[in-house]
Amino acid sequence: MKRYYFILLLFFIGLLWSGINPRNGAHWIGEIAAPVVGMIILTATFKRFRYTIITYYIILISCFMMFVGAHYTFSRVPLFDWISDFLGQDRNNYDKFGHFFQGIIPVLIAREIFLRRKIVIGYKLISFLSFCICMATTSVYELIEYIVCTIAGGNPATFLGTQGDLWDSQTDMLAAALGGLFMLFFLRKLHDRIIEKEFPDTIIPRSKTYSSAG
Repeated sequence: MKRYYFILLLFFIGLLWSGINPRNGAHWIGEIAAPVVGMIILTATFKRFRYTIITYYIILISCFMMFVGAHYTFSRVPLFDWISDFLGQDRNNYDKFGHFFQGIIPVLIAREIFLRRKIVIGYKLISFLSFCICMATTSVYELIEYIVCTIAGGNPATFLGTQGDLWDSQTDMLAAALGGLFMLFFLRKLHDRIIEKEFPDTIIPRSKTYSSAG
């Protein structure tokens, strides 16, 4: 249990750092809402369904990225300003990096639930549905951002980080799609091994899943 408490400790350290003199207080509250709600949900459901440790760490990394974006605002993260200047770009692309991770997490969570709960039978079907959930999640997130910004009467350019990009929401979803595909093509087998190590006899042999699905 110590490693899970350690993850929680790191979460609160990141949240505390983020809240020290943020660039825009209202923006900070809006951006940290998602990781805080996510932390509450994961903590409340921990005894009923404990994810693999790699899933929690990747979620933590994504939370840190949200904390950094909330502190500086996503369009003004210093390191990415320097990168943009070096590459001769007009916009800070830190938000795209964040959306890439936003695509990885739904796939991790969905396929782990599907595999361990045996909700979906069929290895390829699990990958397909996990990616669909990834795309649904990122599109809903974009809609929530728009609704919250509209209700709060905030500046869309600041809160949404559009930076004058007409296709900002679409490229955000594209970045999330690439993150989901990266998870499926490059991290899937590692994820399977970790699931099997922490929860033995979870992974159904692929030959059986294919025959069951077909």
